[in-house]
Amino acid sequence: MTLTELRYIVALAQERSFSRAAERCSVSQPTLSVAIARLEDELGVQLFERGKGFVSPSAVGVRVVEQAQQALKEADKVRQIAMVGRDQLDGPLRLGVIHTIGPYLLPQLIQSLKQVAPHMPLAIEENMTSNLAEMLRENEVDVVIIALPFDIPGVLTRPIYDESFKVIVPRGHGWENKARIAPEEVAGDEVLLLKAGNCFRDQVLGACPQVSSPETDVRLGHSIGTIRCMVASGLGVSVLPDGALRHPYSNDLISVIPFTEPEPSRRIALAWRTGFVRPKAMDALVAAVQGLNNPAYRLIH
Repeated sequence: MTLTELRYIVALAQERSFSRAAERCSVSQPTLSVAIARLEDELGVQLFERGKGFVSPSAVGVRVVEQAQQALKEADKVRQIAMVGRDQLDGPLRLGVIHTIGPYLLPQLIQSLKQVAPHMPLAIEENMTSNLAEMLRENEVDVVIIALPFDIPGVLTRPIYDESFKVIVPRGHGWENKARIAPEEVAGDEVLLLKAGNCFRDQVLGACPQVSSPETDVRLGHSIGTIRCMVASGLGVSVLPDGALRHPYSNDLISVIPFTEPEPSRRIALAWRTGFVRPKAMDALVAAVQGLNNPAYRLIH
């Protein structure tokens, strides 16, 4: 059974004439007659009553034709969806992003993306790196924004920017007037970190090895925003990404101090499946990132 055969029986049921049905379907009358006879043989029922000078659907033929009409309508919907899908920049892009990036990058990225691809809104999933990796593998998101390294079989990555780490201390702290702080100095005070399982926590521990020393009293926060408030309250010091400390996230109750060169930093990248069918959507997302104007993000061209 083919869609062509279904079109033939619908045309014949409506025209009540083999010649007119064949003309309507732009085929010869023998071609149409043979196709319909073949379909009747396949189904094991006679769809049309034939007589001299007339043709009419049988009782079962009427029902089959009605169902054929529905099938043709659904097939046309499939065709329309596929036509829309030819425009890779039309329709939502499912974007996953880690917690330490989402609130700070997305407001600017969404605005920039509207200029590049106005008909491609972002359906956003904010989650931890491990969860986003699984969602990417299971086709629950199209692309993720994560910190490297992110090595997963079947996944491509594209670095988009580097972001420095900064030390934050409460106003009046002994480090407040320091021009720069060496990574090994971040110890001995009450250091605030994100809870375990967050990749940024691991990056901070890698950049400031003394943080995990037995002498350091580490306190934990659930989010960057919480840690920023804890520091402002005088509960300790912390290390945060530069993008989370710029306007409108700056705070008069904290001081931001850069590290000594070379500053610890993280490299942020896009990651997507190798078989992703909307490469132009990826190009648009990259272009939107390149259009950002934020000194916290050192763009990689």
